[in-house]
Amino acid sequence: MRPHRHQPDTGPRALLAELWRDFAPWPAVSLRLADEIICLASVLLAIFWSHLLDVGNVGWAAFSAYMVIRTSFADSLWRGGLRVLGTAAGVALAWLLAPHLMRATALLSLALALGGAVTLYLALLDRRGYGWLIAGLSFAMVLVDGMQHPDQSLGQFAQARLLEVCVGTGAAVLVSALAMLALPRTSTPPAPETAAPQCRQAAFLHALQGGIALALIPWVWRVFHLQALSQSSITIMAVMMVPMADLAALEQPAATRLRHRLAGAGIGGLVATAVLLLSHASPLIMTLAACIGVMVGRHIENGKLPITYAGTQFALAFLVVLVPDGGPDAALGAERLAGIFLGMALLEPVRLLFQRFAR
Repeated sequence: MRPHRHQPDTGPRALLAELWRDFAPWPAVSLRLADEIICLASVLLAIFWSHLLDVGNVGWAAFSAYMVIRTSFADSLWRGGLRVLGTAAGVALAWLLAPHLMRATALLSLALALGGAVTLYLALLDRRGYGWLIAGLSFAMVLVDGMQHPDQSLGQFAQARLLEVCVGTGAAVLVSALAMLALPRTSTPPAPETAAPQCRQAAFLHALQGGIALALIPWVWRVFHLQALSQSSITIMAVMMVPMADLAALEQPAATRLRHRLAGAGIGGLVATAVLLLSHASPLIMTLAACIGVMVGRHIENGKLPITYAGTQFALAFLVVLVPDGGPDAALGAERLAGIFLGMALLEPVRLLFQRFAR
């Protein structure tokens, strides 16, 4: 986990000034810049492989590479293994249960709530938490995809999600292995920690909020038939995944991540949409813009300002909008971005209700 420099909130103007100073020496030669270049190389390789293998969701493969890649080969291999295993477990369970769950909205809602809450709880407490998070994400994504496309084979959705993750993970691990030859570093997975009873209680209540928010998705689909709800499920799980140290120290850790996700995804999505429209879908301009977006997001994520999560979301929005399936598609990119905001809209009322009852 990257170190964070905790400091009082000095307002957006002061934060922008610090962010500007953080970018001032960029791109100076440093390990930080090397990590950004390595990250970009893995994303581009994942996109190339995705088109070569005719992968369905190219953006998800690219973002898988973004999330797995680390300068340390050991860290990349650890995260890559957890991502692939978590995805395989999540899609397999969803595929097995789907024939029974799709019979009723209430059953599907209950399954999403239980699956999300259990995996999120384990993700918060277990040292293999990243794998549990991906398992919950994959479980929800496949079920939501099956709900929105009942006339298509759910097995195809499950296989597609697994293939996308394998492509992105493989690209990240390969690039990290090559980078290790030039930048040898040693790192080991984090040691297991024993959670105190009060931490387990806080994790349970926190995970329960995420599960309830996921349970609302089938009812939203039934009433409004909104698209890109799989992005909403990803948003809910990702926002509620906070370090236990923050969960114990901050009064509203999810609210902080929600603001950072809103800011990062909103700015990144708007900028990427503007690039997509103004470039007239020029592959060269879009590729250059995506490269800049990935490096800017990674630079913020690796910084010491208290907005590192916003950098991750900035890069995610860029990849979601500028790397849609099969080529440039402004409508599809905007639809996925809307799914992210819908996930925030579903989560926030649940969090506010929990806070009110907690008082």
